[in-house]
Amino acid sequence: MGRRLRVEADGGSRGNPGPAGYGAVVRDADTGEVLTEVAEGIGTASNNVAEYRGLIAGLEAALALDPESVEVRMDSMLVVQQMAGRWRVKHPDMARLKAEADELVRRLPRVRYVHIARELNAEADQLANEAMDAAARGLPWVRRTGPAVEAGTGPAPNRLSGWTEPTSPPTTTVLVRHGETPLSVERRFSGIGDPELTERGREQAAAAAERVAELAKTAPLAAVWSSPLRRAQATAEAIAERLGLAVQVESGLRETDFGDWEGYTLAEIRERWPAELTAWLASTDLAPPYGESFAATAVRVGAARDAIVAAHPGEAVVVVSHVTPIKAMLRVALDAPAQVLYRLHLDLASMTEIDWYADGAAVVRSVNDTCHLPLGADPA
Repeated sequence: MGRRLRVEADGGSRGNPGPAGYGAVVRDADTGEVLTEVAEGIGTASNNVAEYRGLIAGLEAALALDPESVEVRMDSMLVVQQMAGRWRVKHPDMARLKAEADELVRRLPRVRYVHIARELNAEADQLANEAMDAAARGLPWVRRTGPAVEAGTGPAPNRLSGWTEPTSPPTTTVLVRHGETPLSVERRFSGIGDPELTERGREQAAAAAERVAELAKTAPLAAVWSSPLRRAQATAEAIAERLGLAVQVESGLRETDFGDWEGYTLAEIRERWPAELTAWLASTDLAPPYGESFAATAVRVGAARDAIVAAHPGEAVVVVSHVTPIKAMLRVALDAPAQVLYRLHLDLASMTEIDWYADGAAVVRSVNDTCHLPLGADPA
């Protein structure tokens, strides 16, 4: 029996119709590991044609891996609803492409479709744009060497902070976890679902903004980066407004996708998925059903961190994210084993500060700072 796969597909057109291309990523649904990537420039076409071509390429790639089941994730509401049979297909070009996709689906054991926000389909979108860029230069798209390698997996120099002068100033990241949401009140798993902040969460964001503003008096802050999810962006916007900056969104900073466990409490998960939960708690390489492993999260978070550090050499920046991405960065900075993720606690609206040096070393300056939150409040 094959494994469960997840296909993330997208397509785009620069003109609609105009120069077009598609991209698709096939992952192991249990670990989040990228198994294959496909992309192609397809000449002049519409957005919808390119999106269908991305779906077809993703299904073909999944079929070649002999899967047990396939979950298709796309940000195209049209394609998802048409493939699920909820919307009619009227355009002849779409009908032909849907028929081609349907034929592939009939050859697969089980396929389900999930509509996701555009910012959560960043990898497939990037592949589609790479294919269009290559086609504009008259070149075929060439597969990348593989997913980004998690920063810090190799040896890095040690640094006695305060004892020796660095050869160049570090990039300082002030990592802020978002404020409270309805799911965090009830201690429910909250991954790529998109709840808004509660009133208390907005108060926490305001308190974090004041604390960051105090830091900025001694160390100017160059930028505010945020996860694309609303709870993080709302927290980031409170901070950015206080600093007079704009929020910059980085999709790699989003929370882990908890798949079927989204919205459940730990007790509910233990009751419904006891074996899967036990295995998940024992290994960061395993993912919840139809979700993402902590190991896969760490890879994309490492790539996001690398991009932010490269954009701000020697500067200090605010990065608003979620509990797992911040833990992943802490783990890399401390050069700690993967299991440390289960041994770190980060409160809502807490702040963690890390210096990243150009030679690969890192220094953790503070962890889970909650002194800015109201006294007596339970921030968890």
